[in-house]
Amino acid sequence: MSDPSVRGLDDVEVVVPTVGRPTLRALLASLAASNGPRPRAITVVDDRRTIEGPLADAHGLGWVADRVRFVRGTAAGPASARNVGWRLARASWISFLDDDVTVAPEWLDALARDLRDADPGTAGVQGRIVVPVPRGRKPTDWERNVAGLERAAWATADMAYRREVLQQLGGFDERFRHAYREDADLALRVLDCGHELTLGRRVVIHPVRPAGRAVSVRLQRGNADDVLMRALHGPDWRKRADAPPGRFRRHAAIVVGAAAAVTGSLARSRALALGGAALWSAGTAELAASRVRPGPRNPAEVATMVATSALLPFAAVAHRARGAVTLRRRLHDTLRAPQPRMAGPITSAVLFDRDGTLVVDVPYNGDPERVVLAPGAADALARLRNAGISLAVVSNQSGVARGLITMRQVEAVNARLDRVAGPFASFCYCPHDDSDGCTCRKPAPGLVREAARRLGVPPSRCVVIGDTGADVDAGRAAGARTILVPNERTRIEEIDDAPEVASDLAHAVDLALSPRAVGGVGRWRPAGRRGARASASAGGSAP
Repeated sequence: MSDPSVRGLDDVEVVVPTVGRPTLRALLASLAASNGPRPRAITVVDDRRTIEGPLADAHGLGWVADRVRFVRGTAAGPASARNVGWRLARASWISFLDDDVTVAPEWLDALARDLRDADPGTAGVQGRIVVPVPRGRKPTDWERNVAGLERAAWATADMAYRREVLQQLGGFDERFRHAYREDADLALRVLDCGHELTLGRRVVIHPVRPAGRAVSVRLQRGNADDVLMRALHGPDWRKRADAPPGRFRRHAAIVVGAAAAVTGSLARSRALALGGAALWSAGTAELAASRVRPGPRNPAEVATMVATSALLPFAAVAHRARGAVTLRRRLHDTLRAPQPRMAGPITSAVLFDRDGTLVVDVPYNGDPERVVLAPGAADALARLRNAGISLAVVSNQSGVARGLITMRQVEAVNARLDRVAGPFASFCYCPHDDSDGCTCRKPAPGLVREAARRLGVPPSRCVVIGDTGADVDAGRAAGARTILVPNERTRIEEIDDAPEVASDLAHAVDLALSPRAVGGVGRWRPAGRRGARASASAGGSAP
């Protein structure tokens, strides 16, 4: 039975995490050239640690330029970036693509067919990955490594999931900080819930990008994530995830041999030293030969294989040990662990926007005497405190970056608010403006996540209350519940896009203290707001 809810791709959004690779432009261009229905939106999540230049734009790419949006991630890895992207989406299906692939000419048509043919019990549909290999010679070790993606199960280079399932499971596990195992972890959790995952017909091309000679050594960091996978999914996780067995036991034997050789030499035990050296050298030689044999066997490749084979076992064991040492901390990292959606979620903390929400908006206010509580703010805060809810303030303060106010003035205004309406557990504010490319300025999720961290509460148990779309998007991207309280500066499209809308702060508290509506959300629309208003002024509540 096919999914009758899929009509073209109107209920599908594409999410692309990126670290700024130049291949992003090629991906967007291939989407623009692909035949078939068009997705509702394309969200590119900029997960670069530092902003050293603009991302590849979509100028001249037709419909893609009209539907793509670029949002800031938290520079915490692809799992986090994908979570930011799908949490901002409103479609029923989320199609994840990596920024180093290109889609086939019929990809859009094939995606529509794959999702239309999915049974109601199917939670995800994987695309087929093709890795072009050079003709006329055997592939190198690195090329074979990348070509392994053609056989990888549930790789998010091209994977579509139902948004409802992502919400149910809390999305990707952000404790996997690298592009490794986070896709297998999500797939196993999906399967454990009784859902199905299927292989579709659409195709993406994954070229072999250039890599240094030590790339195989750097990739051994994935051994730390294998420790977490075993702890989360049991000793048979490789079989269930259709992952190859690997060579860790052989790597460990080589390291044991090296240790025995060194120990025997220091202890002047000839037998121990010779036995350890024999195991060490024989294991290293076997590893190098196994990597040289299927390759081109030219001098450069052979030299690279010999040199890196001497290092690989030690890197693998070191990273496995690091994974074991950090396992307890990672298992208890509730802020990065996925937070499954609960029926009737309990609110543990409410994070308020400041200007235009808790206080009357005074553009770039640095004077504590001009702090005036918004109507109903005192009663709303008292109700939340009486309910045992932790309270914090999350606020954009770009006036600092623009030289209009100082950080000391911002903190003085916060202190005044804390005296007249506090106590608040924390004040988190962003002193940057748009040009800084930070991860804290709303609509990026950084402020919300930082406030949740300070309060010791998972973002999924937080409610963000604010007056702009930036407040809403920051909360959604962090995985929090969001409630918009519009004022005269709130644009009509921000009201339409908000998951929950309250008429005032008292109504917002009513919603925050009640379970999230099943099958719908709280809605309120101010009378007479028919046309879209102009954007908020430079002194608006999200400057």
